[in-house]
Amino acid sequence: MKKLPIGISDFKDMVTGNYYYVDKTLFIKEIIDSGDKILLIPRPRRFGKTLNLSMLKYFYDCCPDISPQGFQQGSPSRGIESPGNNYNKLFDSLAIQGAGREYLDKIGKYPVIYLSFKSIKDMDWESCLDNISKLIQKEYARHYYLLESPKLLPHERAYFQKLIDLTGNKNDYANSLENLLIFLSRFYSERAVILIDEYDAPVHAGYHYGYYDDIINFIRNFLGGGLKDTDQYLEKGIVTGIMRIAKESIFSGFNNPGVYTLLSSKFSDCFGFTEEEVKAMLGDFQLLDMYDQVQSWYNGYRFGGKVIYNPWSILNFLNSAEKELIPYWLNTSDNQIVETLLTSGGKELKEELEQLIRGESIEKPIDENIILKNISHREDLLWSFLLMGGYLKQTAKRRDPASGKFFYTLSIPNEEVKTTYTAVIGNYFSTMIENKQLEIMLKALIAGDIKLFEKMLKTIVLAVFSYHDFGGEPEKVYHALVAGLLIWISNTHEIKSNRESGYGRYDIMIIPKNLTQTGYVIEFKSVDKDDNETVESAIETALAQIEAKKYETELVERGIKHIKKLAIAFSGKEVFVKEHGAAKG
Repeated sequence: MKKLPIGISDFKDMVTGNYYYVDKTLFIKEIIDSGDKILLIPRPRRFGKTLNLSMLKYFYDCCPDISPQGFQQGSPSRGIESPGNNYNKLFDSLAIQGAGREYLDKIGKYPVIYLSFKSIKDMDWESCLDNISKLIQKEYARHYYLLESPKLLPHERAYFQKLIDLTGNKNDYANSLENLLIFLSRFYSERAVILIDEYDAPVHAGYHYGYYDDIINFIRNFLGGGLKDTDQYLEKGIVTGIMRIAKESIFSGFNNPGVYTLLSSKFSDCFGFTEEEVKAMLGDFQLLDMYDQVQSWYNGYRFGGKVIYNPWSILNFLNSAEKELIPYWLNTSDNQIVETLLTSGGKELKEELEQLIRGESIEKPIDENIILKNISHREDLLWSFLLMGGYLKQTAKRRDPASGKFFYTLSIPNEEVKTTYTAVIGNYFSTMIENKQLEIMLKALIAGDIKLFEKMLKTIVLAVFSYHDFGGEPEKVYHALVAGLLIWISNTHEIKSNRESGYGRYDIMIIPKNLTQTGYVIEFKSVDKDDNETVESAIETALAQIEAKKYETELVERGIKHIKKLAIAFSGKEVFVKEHGAAKG
């Protein structure tokens, strides 16, 4: 059995190290076939972007390798392999071999510039620029042999040496991509390939830590220099990231780049694992009997209409000793921006989050061009951010004839991502109530102790309600509060809201996954004092509605024998709970 490539993102290491490799080499053919000179391909984190760009590097690269020892000793010639260096043996027996001679003839033909920004997530601009400078230094050092070439003019050699010595200024590094492109193209008498991985990692860090404008300006100048008006020097430019930062911010200088987000059908199966690939892997590891569970936890993404699995999660699941179904991807992703945005939203946003967690869908306009600094006050961009980042999936779309905008039906992709949303809701409530109080309340509900459930709900309401903007719809506020609290039992119970059952629509239904446990139907009722309504009459009205509408029908059809019907009545911060058939306490 081959080793699982946990954390392996170098294609050569993958192929030569006897690792299990899901063949994505036809991505090379798609890149070559594309009529775009510059391509931006955004995908969520840990979906194979770095490995695919590394594969392109080894496919295209004609540049010699410089050993670290050679660079450290300061000898441009030491450690250099023969010119025309290529890696065609790496592609033996892989799918690209069957693509045709017109593709294979491109192996080792072009000089390549390869830079990955994925690790640059510094907390201040000075550190960020310092680490970008070192990243550029490393790539210049890989082409150290250029300093021996008479094709570089004296001032160009001086510039090159400044970048190697880390003595350049900000503008020197901002111009470094364009200059290296020109140097390589001139040296090889061949156009070069530029590969930029995770270009927006430092942009996200800049947004979160407060140096957004600095990094935007630098990245705009850096990428714009290498990828605009460079037809005579550039063969292909491929840029990956999580999303497209809006055109006016970074890509205004590009010459009509081809942008292929996860909404595009192009490259749809090149990142992540398809259903067929996952089934083959599970079969190789004798785990096909777990396919349904793996599907529930890690699939659900839609890239251009194709169902895609999270590759990082699949590999870590296969590598786990106990074959545990846990959130591997979310343990590695940087969720800081997501949590900040979701917890700072208003009542409507929190209601929509709870709706998503209950397994329901929402419909939102999606903008593939995102200006990060606008997200905090434009919720339409928030949903675009969550979709592009892998926190939502799209299942349908429609065009609004009035505005011309596309609206997408959005839902949570799988159980793994659902844990992020439950954590966000949990963090929201934990700032206002003690976890112990919530735990006691939910345990009481599951055990059927309605009196203790009522007591704890009263305590929580007193703590939470001062933080809520009730508006003129108190029933919705109570409904959203209880639904949000019930999220914590969503692993053992299915929580449904405002669904049809019997002859009407119940407020909340709690369906235990263990059919021997108790199921609940809950109806909310606000006490209307203007009509001289009392708490008692409001409760009786709610209970009568449950009975008349036969809301328990779905629970009965599910085979649940123990069913409780609860009325929750409230007047301001006073809340009362009564079970159907229970004596007045």
